Amino acid sequence: MTTNTPVELGLDTFGDVTLGDDGALVSHAQAIRDVVDQAVLADESGLAFFGVGEHHRREFAVSSPELVLAAAAARTSQIRLGTAVTVLSSDDPVRVYERFATLDAVSNGRAEVILGRGSFIESFPLFGYDLRDYEALFEEKLDLFARLRDEEPVTWQGRLRPALESADVYPKTANGIPTWVGVGGTPESAVRAAKHGFGLMLAIIGGPAGRFRPFADLFRRSLGEFGHTARPVGVHSPGHVAATDQQAWEEAYEGFAAMNNTIGRERGWPPYSRMRFQHDVGPDGALYVGSPETVARKIADTVRTVGLDRFDMKFSTGTLSHAKLMSSIELYGTRVAPLVHDMLA
Repeated sequence: MTTNTPVELGLDTFGDVTLGDDGALVSHAQAIRDVVDQAVLADESGLAFFGVGEHHRREFAVSSPELVLAAAAARTSQIRLGTAVTVLSSDDPVRVYERFATLDAVSNGRAEVILGRGSFIESFPLFGYDLRDYEALFEEKLDLFARLRDEEPVTWQGRLRPALESADVYPKTANGIPTWVGVGGTPESAVRAAKHGFGLMLAIIGGPAGRFRPFADLFRRSLGEFGHTARPVGVHSPGHVAATDQQAWEEAYEGFAAMNNTIGRERGWPPYSRMRFQHDVGPDGALYVGSPETVARKIADTVRTVGLDRFDMKFSTGTLSHAKLMSSIELYGTRVAPLVHDMLA
């Protein structure tokens, strides 16, 4: 973490389809409108970043994050806007860069992009990609995206995408697009992010944060070996804030359980339980759920342990209602963020 620079606090959402006041799931359209309102509140609460994930399945409403972020840009003034993540492997780097350059213009220079391979695979068959090329697609497209960031004509050739000859992309930006790579925590991923001079965003969704410190250290060493100056390191983890620990646990559990069980049925996980949840919200778990004081202490510990420039809490998980998400955002921005900065001062 950069000396004397306070850690930034941001928020991420996948646009989870939530329960409405009548106890039924809201429409995808309503969930998307709610995400825009959530971004507005995050801006009003003084937070640094608002990220929207890309998914192509019924539990999540957002398949085109840039459009949602553009809507948020029109109603916000300070907060930076980006993805969490953009699935670059099943997209085209040229179109991705052009869309974010457009978002940067709409938002007056507030666009960021977090690129990833994606933890879900629905986009690959949807857009005609072969899952056997999962690794190669990301490596090749990340290389091209890195070239495009210079905003100069690009001559490039790969194996899985047509070559480019003196190709230029528009619109141009004033300062380029800040770019991160979202990783689950492998040495290869940390080195890949450093090679291209991108920021490193560690997705910590299980286990203690301390086990990710070696990846952050490897990333920093590798930046120097590749001739790059310092780049930021961040963490993305799920959480929820309420007035007390007990209230936060009670509000969050059903949503976490529903999402874990839905994904778990596809991946062979055991059923989620209260015992597992209480472990996950504890010191050695990856859920930042509790009162403002509890969540702030856990974030501050993670910042110190891993050495972070930014912490992004994924505030939406499962069917937790929009009203409770809004309350969590407000507490995170007005109570948790100041406490974290005081604890780290």
